[in-house]
Amino acid sequence: MRVLLVEDDPMIGKAIQEALRDALYATDWVKNGQIALNTLACQNYDIILLDLGLPGMDGLEVLNVIRAKDNPVPLLIITARDGLNERIRGLDDGADDYVLKPFEMTELLARMRAVLRRKGGIASPNFTNGIVSLDPATREAMVNADEPIQLSSREFSLLQALLVRPGAILSRSDLEDRIYGWGDEVESNAVDFLIHALRRKLGSEIIKNVRGVGWMVSKNG
Repeated sequence: MRVLLVEDDPMIGKAIQEALRDALYATDWVKNGQIALNTLACQNYDIILLDLGLPGMDGLEVLNVIRAKDNPVPLLIITARDGLNERIRGLDDGADDYVLKPFEMTELLARMRAVLRRKGGIASPNFTNGIVSLDPATREAMVNADEPIQLSSREFSLLQALLVRPGAILSRSDLEDRIYGWGDEVESNAVDFLIHALRRKLGSEIIKNVRGVGWMVSKNG
């Protein structure tokens, strides 16, 4: 999963970015609204964390521009502004959740998981296609409800990207975008290596190759 963090406070931004990376999210951090909009124009994200008190362009303005472009990306407001009217406005303007600072990272991560499930139309706390399931809280996979299988951070990120939309084909660049953030070194055969490792752990038929296009997991098993 790839996250865009929009936060101008250097201490808070660094702490959130490090915590998100520890939680296996590829995280890009920008410090003002205009850079966030410029970034969204050339890069797709799975979720946005948006502060409101930004320099130049207020976070609510950024939110309005994003939704005016019909961009459905899941978005959580993270802010110290606790007024009821601002919370209502943020949600009415298109935010998917509103998290007040200071917050515990465990709560923020849980809210992110909940928003991603809702956007994907998933009621279960796990990502699944009916055969393989992935628990984002424990970072373990199961095949046919068998014993949990521990995955590496990159293996988890790749499988999660595929299970968000079972049946959708993701290209090599799609998968790299969801696994690696800015500044991360991407080896030319990294995706192939991860898929080989996942097939060894989960079974050779779990991840299917669509020749010349990319990879997928089957829809509904």
